[in-house]
Amino acid sequence: MKLNLPERIETDRLVLSRLSYEDAEELFYAYASKPEATRFMSWPTHQSLKDTRSFLDYAVRGWKEGMDYSFSIRLKDNHRLIGSFGFLHDEGKVQFGYIFSPTQWGRGYATEVCRKMMSVVKHQEGVYRIFTFVDVENKPSINVLLKSGLVEEAKLIKWFRFVNQGNEPKDCILFRLSL
Repeated sequence: MKLNLPERIETDRLVLSRLSYEDAEELFYAYASKPEATRFMSWPTHQSLKDTRSFLDYAVRGWKEGMDYSFSIRLKDNHRLIGSFGFLHDEGKVQFGYIFSPTQWGRGYATEVCRKMMSVVKHQEGVYRIFTFVDVENKPSINVLLKSGLVEEAKLIKWFRFVNQGNEPKDCILFRLSL
């Protein structure tokens, strides 16, 4: 079962579009190569454009297969790429994540995007669970998720090894959207 997501979604200030190969350089320089941006990500900080292009190969293939729906996030006023948002789809169970350029932190974009994307995905046929997890130290994302209508479901002790934090097991918080 594939999700029936539009390839372009707008908020008041932002445009989200299906990721494409043409986004490689902007993704790399906006956030993928930035250790401060990738600290809490499940994937390693990109060392070269080759890493970013490999990710885009995966993202393009994932959309076609109905498993990964990744979007670029751009400012409406100047079309500048500032981040990305993605859904991992597993037969009605949807996990999501996002990342932004450090130059864009603290402007409310993550909350704006999360609220919009939650409203889009919760109406998808067959979706029965929407969730994400975050490192307990990632206070800004915890705040975004709470402001976006998600609820804390559990604290998971030594739950995940974040590759950009020395691969040590970290405590995480599991959040879900009530459907």
